[in-house]
Amino acid sequence: MTTLYSTGCPKCNVLKMKLQLAGVEFEECNDVGEMQRLGMMEAPLLSVDGKEMGFIDAVSWINNLEVGVNGNNN
Repeated sequence: MTTLYSTGCPKCNVLKMKLQLAGVEFEECNDVGEMQRLGMMEAPLLSVDGKEMGFIDAVSWINNLEVGVNGNNN
């Protein structure tokens, strides 16, 4: 399961767009209270099968998916 924890900030929107363009199915959580209850200290945060990634790691993860799908290294 992939969940994007987002506040709607510019970085959140970039990550959301990259997920959509890569064809990744995800749920989006915009509930700041829920994020606080989970102990999250930043947004966006991407959770993939229980592994949490901040913005830079999430972008790298998506970019690696795109390389595999497109079959190139651009």
